[in-house]
Amino acid sequence: MRAVVQRVKESSVFVDNTCVGRIGRGLLVLLGIGRDDTKESIDWLIDKIVNLRIFEKEDGRFDESLLDINGALLVVSQFTLYGDCSKGRRPSFSGAMPSQEAREFFDIFVDRAKRRVADVQTGVFQAHMDVSLVNDGPVTVIIDSGK
Repeated sequence: MRAVVQRVKESSVFVDNTCVGRIGRGLLVLLGIGRDDTKESIDWLIDKIVNLRIFEKEDGRFDESLLDINGALLVVSQFTLYGDCSKGRRPSFSGAMPSQEAREFFDIFVDRAKRRVADVQTGVFQAHMDVSLVNDGPVTVIIDSGK
């Protein structure tokens, strides 16, 4: 699994001009699910994300996690994180998990995240989405469960 994690002041996702998810302070997670991922990867990645110390304390040091600040989580599926651009000019997405299986993994990820975080919002799986954010910092990290 791959996640692009962005610390945000606010973020929202729209489908067909309708807001389907909106958060204030917290993390926007763009989540890609790979062909070789297992369900065991889900808990590892959630734990990494919610405990990642990327929120600043008063002294300006990154020393607080999403759980410490009681922040929100917006999870958006993004298979393009598995785009391989090494050959040609069109990315290959053969490393991404097929959509039916990936939907199951995404739903499990969201359900398990809700056990850890009070406010979890999502986009719509496989929909064309407009994602907006105010990146705080900016702070953006990439997490890969396979490494």
